[in-house]
Amino acid sequence: MSSRKTDRAPPRVLAFANQKGGVGKTTTAINLATALAANHKVLLLDLDPQGNASTGLGIAREHRAAGSYALLVEGRPLAELLRPTQVANLSILPADPDLAGAEIELVGLDDREHRLAKAFRDAPEALAEFDYVFFDCPPSLGLITLNALVAADGVLVPLQTEFFALEGISQITRTIERVRRALNPRLRLDGIVLTMMDRRNNLSELVASDVRGFFKDKVFETAIPRNVRVSEAPSHGLPVLLYDFRSPGAQAYVKLAAEFLKRERARIRAT
Repeated sequence: MSSRKTDRAPPRVLAFANQKGGVGKTTTAINLATALAANHKVLLLDLDPQGNASTGLGIAREHRAAGSYALLVEGRPLAELLRPTQVANLSILPADPDLAGAEIELVGLDDREHRLAKAFRDAPEALAEFDYVFFDCPPSLGLITLNALVAADGVLVPLQTEFFALEGISQITRTIERVRRALNPRLRLDGIVLTMMDRRNNLSELVASDVRGFFKDKVFETAIPRNVRVSEAPSHGLPVLLYDFRSPGAQAYVKLAAEFLKRERARIRAT
């Protein structure tokens, strides 16, 4: 049963962003969405031209039809583009093949940074059924990611526990602050999720310690371990929670979802 509120408050909209690729961003978006869908209605927008979130939820490239390109560039209504997934309560806006050209085409369009936000303003009925909306952003800070940040309430940053990740986190936090000041005053860094954690590796522990020391409670207590089942799951078109629920990776995402909901309850009480 969905916990959708009777006052039909708008859904919580979060962007999963990190300009560094290969940090577990899409995997975290897919599996956190899947875990939350056990008791909530969730929508995942695949905004990455690579389309990995669509693939990871079992939607083959040849079956995607119109999706995020049609929304961003062509201005098609959100409601007619949404697709169900094999996960109950989880819908997706897939990344259609044309999305690869969107960065260039958006440059010449009016109000180019606000096209996703406008699409959401124009679709209150389509969004009303959802509790959470997640944007899986491309691994860059271009116009597609900027559209996501302008439309979002907050940002979740998946962060691989390795040295170069520390450089990337400072860049995304500066970008969030610039967008907040210039384009979207409600935007906040909602949290950092440590991914691909290997507790046998001293560097992993050192990076995690450094990130926690600097960002304090912005960092989720739950860290996602490096786990082969997490890596295998997308090739089967499944979130790891459906591919191997008992695996350490799947159980970590279940814990992450519980911690996420606890933080959401605290945020609501504080406001």
